[in-house]
Amino acid sequence: MAAVALWLGLVLLAAFWLRQRWPEQREWSRKLVHIGTGPVVLIAWSLGIERGIAVPAAALITVVAAINHRIRLLPAIEDVGRASYGTIAYGAAITVLLSLYWPQHPDAVAAGVLVMALGDGLAGVLGAAIPSPSWQILGQRKSLVGTTTMGLVSCAVLAGLQAATGQAAGMGPGGLVGIALVATLLEQLAIVGLDNLSVPIVTGLLWRLLSTQA
Repeated sequence: MAAVALWLGLVLLAAFWLRQRWPEQREWSRKLVHIGTGPVVLIAWSLGIERGIAVPAAALITVVAAINHRIRLLPAIEDVGRASYGTIAYGAAITVLLSLYWPQHPDAVAAGVLVMALGDGLAGVLGAAIPSPSWQILGQRKSLVGTTTMGLVSCAVLAGLQAATGQAAGMGPGGLVGIALVATLLEQLAIVGLDNLSVPIVTGLLWRLLSTQA
């Protein structure tokens, strides 16, 4: 837990620094927290953190995120100038995945969280930074660069997780691409940040389902 707390502390410090250095780029600090939270699952997996610690800790962080959303104690995480419950949904998704699969199937938790952290996180950063054709879905702007980034990074994350851990070894390229495609489609439905809930949970469920069938 000390290692997890240290990592999260470093991520938050980096986010505060970004907010101070580039105050006009309010999304950057939030995306850094979004991306930086993902590796926590790998740290917990490698250190063998028990279920009785992991699940309550994730639930507590979700509650803290909900309080922060209300009072804006840590603006580097929430202050993005638009209505979004993404941080709360993200924490809730991690809590659900841990409740379902920890510690018997940590790869399913990692698949869901890392696709969201890296795929969606980098999609948001690059989609906003690089001009490309865009469209609106239920009031949410999506771009070609962002959507392509989400799909490609999701594929890379899942393939890397499979290669590095040996988990889901029997799942072929079609299964990995299929999961990445579903995650990318769900990311399009980002109303008030609820893709932060749907993408990790569905990705983790599909990873586990296809792993058992491989």
